[in-house]
Formats: sequence, structure tokens, C-alpha cells
Amino acid sequence: MGKHNRIAILTGGGDCPGLNAVIRAVTKKAILEYGLEVIGIEDGYEGVVCGHNRRLQYEDVSGIITLGGTILGTSNIANPYRYDAIRGDEPEFKDISQEAITNIKSLGIDCLVCVGGDGTLSIASRLFKDGVPIVGVPKTIDNDVSGTDITVGFDSAVSIATEAIDRAHTTAQSHHRIMIVEVMGRNAGWIALYAGIAGGGDVILIPEISYQPDVIADKVRDRSKRGKRFTIVVVAEGARPKGGDIVIKRVVKDGTQPVRLGGIGFALASQLEQITGIENRAVVIGHLQRGGPPTPPDRILATRLGTRAVDMIIREKYGYMVGVQGNSLTEVPLEVVIEGPRRITLDDPLIQSARSLGTCFGD
Repeated sequence: MGKHNRIAILTGGGDCPGLNAVIRAVTKKAILEYGLEVIGIEDGYEGVVCGHNRRLQYEDVSGIITLGGTILGTSNIANPYRYDAIRGDEPEFKDISQEAITNIKSLGIDCLVCVGGDGTLSIASRLFKDGVPIVGVPKTIDNDVSGTDITVGFDSAVSIATEAIDRAHTTAQSHHRIMIVEVMGRNAGWIALYAGIAGGGDVILIPEISYQPDVIADKVRDRSKRGKRFTIVVVAEGARPKGGDIVIKRVVKDGTQPVRLGGIGFALASQLEQITGIENRAVVIGHLQRGGPPTPPDRILATRLGTRAVDMIIREKYGYMVGVQGNSLTEVPLEVVIEGPRRITLDDPLIQSARSLGTCFGD
């Protein structure tokens, strides 16, 4: 192990609860245990491109473990390998990665800690291959990063979604309606599955299992025969009907993920109301799942991952992400991480448990 003097950290992609807890863990351990200087890159890879950064002192991160969001800011449209320098109606994408790498090297850092999901870590993997020492930390409410069982932000999102389902229950029962709660989950249905089970959802629809409206309608009728005059449907935004397509809310030309999903809940509500004749209501939780303070499990996870990331830097274990398998922390090559997204398998024990309780997955 060589002498280390300075490191940097950035948070990229969508925000989520727990990011500040990671920043705090990395910064405090780096300063207190190893005497390192810590540079905070502002607004994710946008800060790398534009050279926006600041030194993080111990006082800057003291007390931020309870805060949602990220004190460094973030961006989900800045990719040095596909950068829109115009940001107008007609984007013009260019590869300015060498300029970004020059900016990173000018900081004189020993390693860049990249906290993000599959998009952020994919860029991190490319930067590592181009000569930048990188350590990754997984975060995303979707919980779909390959190489880890759980990501920072997931538990908080499930907690928020579960509370929304709990509240939908009372109004659905009072008015004898079908209540549809739409949660996030573009490629993987982890939030819908966990929150759906925790909230007692009668129907759970996820991207991994195509659904049929008639099957859902049959579930509603079966519940009615049993004296249950309401039904709770939890649907991930990326769910799709059998033989159909996802519902697209809009397209953002300069985004790393140009297609923005949303609205499947309203589309499904219209279909089910026509089939069953029962009044439907749809609720989209949206970005509420990404806001607010992190849950205690997310704070603890962020602390474990952040402190381990610093240990990896000291051991010069670059090109790896710190992940979780079972109850243990692991070190996963970034080239494995970018094979994602990590999706739910059809034989997942949670799906089997839910089915055994009568939960319908629309198939």
C-alpha cells in the first residue's frame, strides 16, 4: 500500500435517501482514520466536466446522516462519453471524456468514489478503463444494481411506498373501490414486490411478469364473492400487459435515459373499470419515494458501504464496487456490475410466498 493524500467523491444519477450518509461515512473515515483530504465533486459527472468541486471538511458532513438528497448535488443527464454541450432543442452529443479525465487528474486525487446506480457505475467503469482509479458504491431506490443484494435508498423507498399502500387501503375499503398504487421500477419490480407484500396488496404487477387485465379482473370478482368489496393493486411503472408495451410519460432528448415512464396506473384503472364495472382510483407516488430522510436500515447500510469504500482505497482495490451478499460486504468488479440490471427471478422466494397467500401477479 502506497501513501495516499487526497480522494474525491461524487453522487450521480437520481437522488435517494442515504446519499448524505455515504458522503458522511467516506469523509469522516478518510479524515479521522487516514488523514486524507476529501474533495466533493458537485452535481455528479457534470461537476467532473465543468470542474465544479469543493473540499469537504469534517464539519461539512457532521450531522447530515439524517438528511435526504445529497449535499453535493447530482445529475442524471451528464455523461462525459455522451455529453450534450448545447442543451437545446436539438442536442448535439460529443465524447468529452478526455477533457473530464484531465479535470479529474488535475485534482491530484488517488481515487474517485462514485456513488450511483447502473448508469453512474457504467460511466465509472469506462473511466476506470481509461486510467482513473475508481471505487463504486451502489445506490438506487430500484435495487437493481448487479453484484449486490441491496442498494442505498431501497429500504427508504419501500417504507414510503408501503405507507402509501396502507393509506390507500382505508379509502378503498370505505368506498368499495379498486385502488391502484403506482410505484417506481423501470426494469425491476423490487419496490412493488416488497411494498406490495408489506402493504397487503392483492395484486402486484412487476416488469418481470407480463400481466393480463382479465386475470386481474377475475381476482377482483373472486374477492367480491368472498365478501371483499375492494382490491389493492400495486404496479411498478415498468410493468406491461402481455403482448403490450410500457406506458411512456415523455421523452427527454438529453437524458441518459431519454424515455421517462409513468401512467401505467391510470391506463390500468381505465381498463379494469370497463371490465369490472367497479370504480377505480389510481395514485402515483412518483418522486416522493426518493425524497425525505433515510430509514435507519439505509443509514446503517450507507455507513457500512462508505467506510468499506475507504478501506478499499487504502488497499488500492480500484475498479471494484462494494456490495452486499447476505449479511456480508463484498467487493465486485465494475465489469460485473454493469451487466445489470438485477431483476427478480420468477422463482424468487418472495414471489412464491406471495402466491401462496393468494396474491395475484396478473399472469
